Amino acid sequence: MSTRHDIAAPPTEGGAAPGRPAPATGPTEADRRRRARLSRRWQRDLRWSPYAFVSPFFVLFLAFGLFPLIYTGWASLHQVELTAPTDMTWVGLRNYTRIFDDEFFWNAAKNTLMIGIISTVPQLLMAMGIAHILNYKLRASTFYRVVMLAPYATSIAAASLVFVLLFGRDYGMINWALDQVGIGKVDWQNDHWASKVAVSSIIIWRWTGYNALIYLAAMQAIPQDLYESAALDGASRWQQFLHVTLPSLRPTILFTAVVSTIGASQVFGEPLLFDANKGASGGAEHQFQTLGLYLYEQGWVNQHLGRASAIAWTMFLILIVIGIVNYVISRRLRASS
Repeated sequence: MSTRHDIAAPPTEGGAAPGRPAPATGPTEADRRRRARLSRRWQRDLRWSPYAFVSPFFVLFLAFGLFPLIYTGWASLHQVELTAPTDMTWVGLRNYTRIFDDEFFWNAAKNTLMIGIISTVPQLLMAMGIAHILNYKLRASTFYRVVMLAPYATSIAAASLVFVLLFGRDYGMINWALDQVGIGKVDWQNDHWASKVAVSSIIIWRWTGYNALIYLAAMQAIPQDLYESAALDGASRWQQFLHVTLPSLRPTILFTAVVSTIGASQVFGEPLLFDANKGASGGAEHQFQTLGLYLYEQGWVNQHLGRASAIAWTMFLILIVIGIVNYVISRRLRASS
């Protein structure tokens, strides 16, 4: 019987036997410091990166929103002219009392209210009807939606100049159409009520499609089960619209009404360009001068920056009141639903 003799391999140079792993070594002190530094950097990045991403908005808001608002409020308490904007004389609330005693301010406020009513009510009604039609399955529905949004994308200056030609007293197409049906020519720029209707028509044409798309998006969010249940109960299309669509659109209707009201209180470009004299008076007898035009006239035509600042803050307070009314009505609507 042969005997097996296992002979160990000689150790290699360096003293370690082949195939035997080297002893594991833990992280060094430098590695631990580097990992701790990276961990702190990652935590800071996770904490402060969102603020860095939104900081451009706040920087722009502070520069072009909050600072002008505060400075305008400070200027409204001083007598300051456009020719010397740094020379301020403290007058307290005198600028506010002067504009409240000015009949042109109340005329502008009345014109703004009337133009707002004439433009907002038909605009929202037409937008609701257009949205209701587009809510059905139609061919080329995307094309109709683009067409609805085209007036909103059109320049105010271009649209106003076109409407000036349409409402021309002697050669305007509107008066030509009225003459064809036996109605006499209307002086759209000098008549008190006709001028307001003409300015309102520009606003209606520009914003109806925009509001229609908002209503359409809200209508498409209404569950179809409600319409199917109403149809099974024998409700007609008109009854479905009254009892299903309108109640579901109450928050959207309130939103568009508030936004349209705010926009109507700031109307400026349409009446400015509609004026034949291209001035800020809003017609020869201020018949369609809005608060925006009145502010512009006081600040940049009459060069009374203090008084213009008081008008701007008065309009701002009006918007705050509108916002509070919107909040109260919204809460009541949510409570009732």
